[in-house]
Amino acid sequence: MTQGVWGELVGQERAVAVLQRAVNGGRHAMTHSWLFVGPPGSGRSNAARAFAAALQCPRGGCGQCNDCRTSRSGAHPDVTLLRTEQLSIGVDEVRTLVGRANVSPVGGRYQVVVVEDADRITERGADALLKALEEPAPRTVWLLCAPSADDVIVTIRSRCRELRLVTPDDDAVTNLLIHRDGISPALASHCARVAQGHIGRARMLARSDAARIRRREVLTLPSRLRTLTDCLTAAENLVKSSADEATQATQDLDARELVELQQALGIGTRGAKPRNAQAAIRDMEEQQKMRAKRMQRDALDRVLTELTGYFRDVLAMQSAPDTPLINQDLADEIQPLARRSTGEQTIRALDAILGARTALEGNVAPLLAMEALMVGIAQATRG
Repeated sequence: MTQGVWGELVGQERAVAVLQRAVNGGRHAMTHSWLFVGPPGSGRSNAARAFAAALQCPRGGCGQCNDCRTSRSGAHPDVTLLRTEQLSIGVDEVRTLVGRANVSPVGGRYQVVVVEDADRITERGADALLKALEEPAPRTVWLLCAPSADDVIVTIRSRCRELRLVTPDDDAVTNLLIHRDGISPALASHCARVAQGHIGRARMLARSDAARIRRREVLTLPSRLRTLTDCLTAAENLVKSSADEATQATQDLDARELVELQQALGIGTRGAKPRNAQAAIRDMEEQQKMRAKRMQRDALDRVLTELTGYFRDVLAMQSAPDTPLINQDLADEIQPLARRSTGEQTIRALDAILGARTALEGNVAPLLAMEALMVGIAQATRG
């Protein structure tokens, strides 16, 4: 396994080699703007943070020094990390980043700006970023991350060097879980396989009994959808559980942000009620609602990913029985469904999942999207 800051970039040897050449000053190897792309779970943001650390490290990314540690955590004075929980990155946030990027580095090496969700930059935000990419400060490096280059506004991606990350194989993820997180080999292997190369998902499944229980509940749904009432109830439960998950993830952060804003505004100090305080609080509450909405969508997206893997297994059993299953632990449920349905029916179920993902991306109400999905799966699997 590659050591130093690159140690957790499993299965990314080609990308790591490119970044190491850039750090070492190879001819034409370094550029001022990079676009890290790769499927979910491939580690594109981790790769960007590792690169930022290596650029600041006197030893090219040892992983042990103060520069490496603070660069990856966001505490380094010359590394700015932006990871939004909102649905978009607006022009004001981009202008703040551009202003930060134009400051000379304190340490004399690089001023590095990492944007983990560059696909969320709005058109106005892209306009504000464009000039900074066209006329960068001498020691400034922009590291943008997105699922694919097509997700980034064309004027931005055309000015970046693209670095592609790949989905790591199961063995690489298994070894990471064993050696980094102390997971037993059997559990690590199972979680790596069902997570389909998504390192974060694999780690969550390996460390959380509740996550494994939720996964199993989702994957037993297709065999339990017999009536319209079953479909509507299942959809309601999925939406409720995703909303609960988002609430649990954000409620402490929301409360802390409110206290910090009130302190910053001086609310409660000798009865003070600053002008525009309520407007600032309302604006923050609106941002918090958008964050919760995104987290709920992310939770539902995980449901769709799990169901896609399930019906992939059904289709494999129907058309290529010797193909290893992703969800081997559910083979006893997958096999009867594969026998009583056809490949065409399974493809219709996969189309229903794709339709639900498209609907959610188009801001269709989650309940409507999930109801349509459950009905679609029931119709496909019951003929």
